[in-house]
Amino acid sequence: MSQANVTLFTVTAVLILDNDSHRILTNYYQPPHPYPHNQYANPYPTIKEQRTFEKGLFDKTHKQGTDIILFDNHVVVYKEIVDVIIYVVGGLNENESMLYQVLLALRDSLEILLKHSMDKRTIIDNYDLVSLAVDETVDDGIILETDPLVVATRVSRPPTYDANVNLDLSEQGLMNAYQFAKGKIAERLKQAL
Repeated sequence: MSQANVTLFTVTAVLILDNDSHRILTNYYQPPHPYPHNQYANPYPTIKEQRTFEKGLFDKTHKQGTDIILFDNHVVVYKEIVDVIIYVVGGLNENESMLYQVLLALRDSLEILLKHSMDKRTIIDNYDLVSLAVDETVDDGIILETDPLVVATRVSRPPTYDANVNLDLSEQGLMNAYQFAKGKIAERLKQAL
């Protein structure tokens, strides 16, 4: 009886290329844990191999009417938007519907974050937001979120600071803080022994 390998690792790569096949953003993933027969290892470990894959993929998909192809033993879903192409690459046995959901979530979250201006210049100018959106959607090849509103909210929400924090900087306040820290350190040291 064969045993199925169950894993959350789904996405091999997320690529954003321009209309000349130049990289704008590329993330190749490899699972953090080893799998038998190295089946989920990154098949393109070097920049040269990645560029060869990207060039071949671009040549196969540029100005095509489809959204999904099989290329180099990978399922690839993609969208051409203005002067960029977004690719989500998965293994040969991955569910193309799930990969397509990731692609749509990424595209829609970027449209929200970039205010419906998804061209090369805007993506480069807002590279930090684009990179964070990709990281909030896929992490180490694992799909984290497919709701574009949630992704956009996580990326664009400024950190919250409690404006009502009252610090007692008097001598007594500092002594209280010192005593509290001293007690916590002693407590941790006792736990470690």
